[in-house]
Amino acid sequence: MSAEGAEPGPGSGSGPGPGPLCPEHGQALSWFCGSERRPVCAACAGLGGRCRGHRIRRAEERAEELRNKIVDQCERLQLQSAAITKYVADVLPGKNQRAVSMASAARELVIQRLSLVRSLCESEEQRLLEQVHGEEERAHQSILTQRVHWAEALQKLDTIRTGLKEQEIFERTEEAEGILDPQESEMLNFNEKCTRSPLLTQLWATAVLGSLSGTEDIRIDERTVSPFLQLSDDRKTLTFSTKKSKACADGPERFDHWPNALAATSFQNGLHAWMVNVQNSCAYKVGVASGHLPRKGSGSDCRLGHNAFSWVFSRYDQEFRFSHNGQHEPLGLLRGPAQLGVVLDLQVQELLFYEPASGTVLCAHHVSFPGPLFPVFAVADQTISIVR
Repeated sequence: MSAEGAEPGPGSGSGPGPGPLCPEHGQALSWFCGSERRPVCAACAGLGGRCRGHRIRRAEERAEELRNKIVDQCERLQLQSAAITKYVADVLPGKNQRAVSMASAARELVIQRLSLVRSLCESEEQRLLEQVHGEEERAHQSILTQRVHWAEALQKLDTIRTGLKEQEIFERTEEAEGILDPQESEMLNFNEKCTRSPLLTQLWATAVLGSLSGTEDIRIDERTVSPFLQLSDDRKTLTFSTKKSKACADGPERFDHWPNALAATSFQNGLHAWMVNVQNSCAYKVGVASGHLPRKGSGSDCRLGHNAFSWVFSRYDQEFRFSHNGQHEPLGLLRGPAQLGVVLDLQVQELLFYEPASGTVLCAHHVSFPGPLFPVFAVADQTISIVR
């Protein structure tokens, strides 16, 4: 018998006072069975009892142990309460004061920085408006000068015509031939480039992507996806495969050689913006393309950036370029962007590529775009995804 105290005997059933009795033997519950975790009587704990071989100890010892545990727990709870009281009384007021102070400083910082940005924007606005006014005045003066010049020329020709005599025909004809015909001159045109400002472009792109990106529900048109690409179920992720898929049914819309895909949405006017996650790929192209872009064959007419129907930002390893119609403009980037923002402003015919993380305009292109434009994608390494 493995008892933790003296072995109970026949006369050890009586306790120090009246208390609960064993329902089986009618004896006082003066022992504790550690195996069954309950008080028992001497008969239960004896040689023929149900708790024979269990861990048995006197009930008084068990009670003393519980009392000690309760006292210890009360002391711990008291110490914990004291610590909480001290924390509430001493620490939290300081934390609150610090939070108030830091919030006030943060407000001041936000106001100060935005005030500086606002001041810079106002200065840039004033500079650009003055530049526009100056360009307008220059063009206006050039036109006035031309008016005066040609008015004098007309008067001179009229004088020659009305005063022409036979003996003066040769001499006056030569004089008239000295008056040149009007020629087209850029000096007479308003130069739209006077409004171009790197600061304004950067702030504008940040604002456009912040307000419009995610509002365009751009999804890939699965009919256009190259058999070297796999399209996700949500039609937003393209994954490159070295093996040509046999599951793709060929059709007139599908690119059959280059790993290209067009979006299902096209844009003909207005302002549009979307972002593409490109951090997993070292070979991709992102941009816009006309619906007239050829789809079949391995020629350059189907290759993005190598024809007149596509305008793309491209990466191949550590080479970054803007490409259109076989013309490739190198971009001096030190690292590849994790996300690529695309802004298309058809009101002013501008295509802009932007890195949201650094707020950097990677390149901007101004051209008269023909007809509706589709977001276009190509990937030859890993995956790229349209960001919602």
